[in-house]
Amino acid sequence: MVSRRSLTRAERNVTKSKRWQMGIVILFAIVLTSCGSLAPLSPTPAPASEPTSLPDTPTPEPDHIAQLRNAEYQLGIPESLRVVKLTDGKYEEGAPGGVDYVAVTMLDFATKGSVDGAGNDKYVTLVAENYGGSGTFVFLVVFADENGTPKFLTSRMVDDRPQINELSLSDTNEIFLDATIHGSQDPMCCPTLHTTRHFRVNALGNLSMTDYTTFTPDGRPRTINIEAPAQGTEVFNKVEIKGSVAIAPFENNLTYQIVDSAGLVLAIGSITVNATELGGPGTFDQTISLGNVLSGAKVRLEVQDLSAEDNSWLAMDSVELVVKSK
Repeated sequence: MVSRRSLTRAERNVTKSKRWQMGIVILFAIVLTSCGSLAPLSPTPAPASEPTSLPDTPTPEPDHIAQLRNAEYQLGIPESLRVVKLTDGKYEEGAPGGVDYVAVTMLDFATKGSVDGAGNDKYVTLVAENYGGSGTFVFLVVFADENGTPKFLTSRMVDDRPQINELSLSDTNEIFLDATIHGSQDPMCCPTLHTTRHFRVNALGNLSMTDYTTFTPDGRPRTINIEAPAQGTEVFNKVEIKGSVAIAPFENNLTYQIVDSAGLVLAIGSITVNATELGGPGTFDQTISLGNVLSGAKVRLEVQDLSAEDNSWLAMDSVELVVKSK
């Protein structure tokens, strides 16, 4: 039998010390191994550099715009005929505040196309005139195209300090203008009456407004639509008018006018609208007299909704007719 000798206290202490030291060595080895297995820290990425943007290349103006900006322009405010030469879209003479001061500026709206029904291109733009006071009068202007060079043809005032929203050509080759102008209660600084309208150059070279729309404060359009007679219809001394309105006029009454190419009113009268509710949509169907019109003459029939407050237009539609004798 093998006998086991009991360890003394000193031997037991030595044994414990060796075990503790061995445990420290093993733990340290584990820590080193673990640290070695950790993925190295990623370096902080450099901030992304902003892409270098090349300066925008300005789009060159169409040739007709550059030509318009250097065309001769007939002033619209003076009663006597006066023509000035624009330079880069501007003309100025005299000192501001002086009695002879004139400043003319072509606005950044222009288009080109057939606006007379004959297929001949015209230049259309907007020009502002100032004579030293607070008023800045904006005109819709048409230039004829003479071998590629614009020549002043006609103009029509839009308003004093209007807000121009759009100038373009419609699908029917009419001039379309969207502008906010002054209502009867608006201060001159701040127009609020939203309007749209179409124009055509007539046989005499004048601008005829073919329709006109205003909008209620809640954005509803006041429109008149003439359904018959059709554009260019040959008629005799009487004609039946049919159509509709989006908003019935005051007391359900519209006004009609027969106007010749020079703008002379040949006949005037009223048309009754049939509407089921106040301010609702309505229709009209009435036969009217054209008055004394020469056979073969071209006239424009206008149907208007006039303001009861100041007799200004709220809406208008028109058709051109050819008058024939029986």
